[in-house]
Amino acid sequence: MEGDTAFLLLEFLELRGNADFAALGRRLASAHLRAGPRYGWHRDNFIGTTPQRNAWCDDWAEFFRTRRIEPQLALARKNGHALEAPAVEALLAGHDPRPALLHGDLWSGNAGFVREAAGVSPVVFDPAVYYGDPEADLAMTELFGGFPADFYAAYDAVLPRAPGYATRKHLYNLYHLLNHLNLFGAGYLAQVQATLGLLRDALE
Repeated sequence: MEGDTAFLLLEFLELRGNADFAALGRRLASAHLRAGPRYGWHRDNFIGTTPQRNAWCDDWAEFFRTRRIEPQLALARKNGHALEAPAVEALLAGHDPRPALLHGDLWSGNAGFVREAAGVSPVVFDPAVYYGDPEADLAMTELFGGFPADFYAAYDAVLPRAPGYATRKHLYNLYHLLNHLNLFGAGYLAQVQATLGLLRDALE
């Protein structure tokens, strides 16, 4: 490499319109069965263009508060949005998930399907990878349109969600909503505030 020239080599995926969301659910659950040593990753990365902290941690609630929610709230304050921090430890009390390999940014725009010899196969791309609670990936699949019901049925057949997911998913999605607020502006403020209200109500 000479001077300031750099290259990024990516695999070309020819995405197809045909979709097998049940296969995607099974594949994601299988990936989530791959346990990590702790919560985090061996280096920091990005969620969109926002730096994402991944320093290792032995406690999931501490990790999610200090590496996910608090940095986003600090950015929001710099952007003029004074938001109340949720009670992360209280919302995750009694929930001790095994660290799983996560995509980290799994919305419908980061999943697709390719044609292979055996048929249509699911693919995912543009990850913000780390080891964490599998439900954090599942929660994001419900944002921005969501995935079809057969995706969730196939996932749960391999790795059922634990009781309390219906509340925890709002906490996990708060991270992404805050990130969108910080990246794209006040159009996401009402959704952030509504999610904070849901989390406060869950603790009453």
